[in-house]
Amino acid sequence: MEHLRFENIDLKDLLLILIGVITLLLLLLMIMRRWKRKAVESFGDSRLIQPLIPLVSGFRTVFKWSMVLVSLVCIIIGIANPQIGSKMEEVKREGVDLVIALDLSNSMLAEDIKPSRLEKSKQAISKLIDRLQGDRIGLVVFGGEAFVQLPITTDYSAAKLFLATLSTDIMPTQGTAIGDAIELSMDSFGEKEKEVKNAKNKAIIVITDGENHEDDALVAAEDAANKGIVVHTIGMGLSKGAPIPIYRRGIQSGFRKDKEGNTIITKLNETMLQQIAAAGNGAYIRANNVETGLGVLFSELSKMEKVKFGSKVFSDYEDRFQYFLGLALVLLILEFFIAEKKSKWLSKLNLFNTKD
Repeated sequence: MEHLRFENIDLKDLLLILIGVITLLLLLLMIMRRWKRKAVESFGDSRLIQPLIPLVSGFRTVFKWSMVLVSLVCIIIGIANPQIGSKMEEVKREGVDLVIALDLSNSMLAEDIKPSRLEKSKQAISKLIDRLQGDRIGLVVFGGEAFVQLPITTDYSAAKLFLATLSTDIMPTQGTAIGDAIELSMDSFGEKEKEVKNAKNKAIIVITDGENHEDDALVAAEDAANKGIVVHTIGMGLSKGAPIPIYRRGIQSGFRKDKEGNTIITKLNETMLQQIAAAGNGAYIRANNVETGLGVLFSELSKMEKVKFGSKVFSDYEDRFQYFLGLALVLLILEFFIAEKKSKWLSKLNLFNTKD
């Protein structure tokens, strides 16, 4: 088993750079071809001019630019230094197990907490991951039903990568099935029920606005507490509520409406979240535009008993930048020797014996 990572840059940043470079080169190619076409047309009808320049090859121009494009992509990847890890070691860690259950229902798009409830939640989770040391983390997402987005792991980079992809669009059904999310979070710890009982190092953090609650989350929270799993809740939203904006191509086009045509106002169900936290022997934390309550949450987590566990991690990585830089060098050399004009020798060949 091998593991790929980039030493000098995050994968997300690398992809953004590659997209930018490819877009820029394609744009330059289009501008150059348009300029050449305009230059030819300035001499007269292109049908009359074309026989006068029989060696001009549009294909060769595109081919040479493609080689330059691929070589630049290889250079950028080489600078990022891809590394392959093939040696694994068993590392002893001490920490707690956390599963974060994040609400992806449409109400989380409300912007009473800036930039939105969902984006503020993702920012809070990212900051939480940055402060973890030796702890394991898992990610469950829920709307009308719950799904495991990331099994419990110590790979914080993978956790951030999965976190960045989350949006309300991945939820097939809408709703707020908090109970299902808590039950699935318990299963995500990956242990049999009898082994989970009396656990003191496991916690579930439910991040939601609690609106349109559909199932018996209190029973699920009590079940978790009976097994020694603490359930904390973070309320995203303000009590006064806010409409749910609709965006098309990055521009707000209105707000979601109900069947009667009235604008939907989504409000934080603070009472329900307080009850869930109490049933799960955890704390309720209310987020706002100033803070998300991470300080309070870490204070609660620090009270938990840390246990030692072994996890396999890659300990040895080998550089692979030389392959990409070597390929880029070969392509640039080949591109230098390929002319944009057609070969005179090849143009004299008449494979089909046609006459002018």
